[in-house]
Amino acid sequence: MLNLVGMMTPGPDIFLLTRIATRSRKHALASVCGISTGLLLWVSLTVFGAAALLTAYPALVGVIQLVGGLWLVWMGRGMIVSARAQFRDGFNPDLDLDVLLGTVGHCYRQGVATNLSNPKVVLYFAAIIAPLMPPNPSFGVAALVIAAIASTTLLGFGAIVLALSTSPVRRLFMKAGPFVDLGSGAFFVIAGSTLAVNGAASFF
Repeated sequence: MLNLVGMMTPGPDIFLLTRIATRSRKHALASVCGISTGLLLWVSLTVFGAAALLTAYPALVGVIQLVGGLWLVWMGRGMIVSARAQFRDGFNPDLDLDVLLGTVGHCYRQGVATNLSNPKVVLYFAAIIAPLMPPNPSFGVAALVIAAIASTTLLGFGAIVLALSTSPVRRLFMKAGPFVDLGSGAFFVIAGSTLAVNGAASFF
């Protein structure tokens, strides 16, 4: 339940999926798979003690935040450039989606990188997982916890994408396409800058 609540909280994953799902279900589902892949890695690391490692070596968190933040800024810049082009030339609903969104593989990689950009996900999951885990969990128990969280994420985000990519919702967002790109881009730039600054600050 806590994992589902966390998924619904506005953040980079939700903004990325909203932008893509209102244009293409196929591309958005690829991003869901990418996000789930990144989360699978974070949850696995959490179950096997990465939270303790990041707590012991905060500089490592700073490095990941800095790199991840810069990646989010770069993504946001691309969305803003896309919005500018749409405002200038008008939005063409027949535009090749691979031109607007990138290939399906690109959307998958975006999902992976977006989810991996914030190492504090590990600490969040540590707070969720720790009360559920025995002191020395067996591999089977650890695998079950990982599978449960990863599958709820895949299904939860998948359901969000299916809802956002229905024809009525897509028609509603289609007219607002440039504004969606601009808003998403601004969010990514601000969130990425904040993450990068926090990461850089950890070195001083």
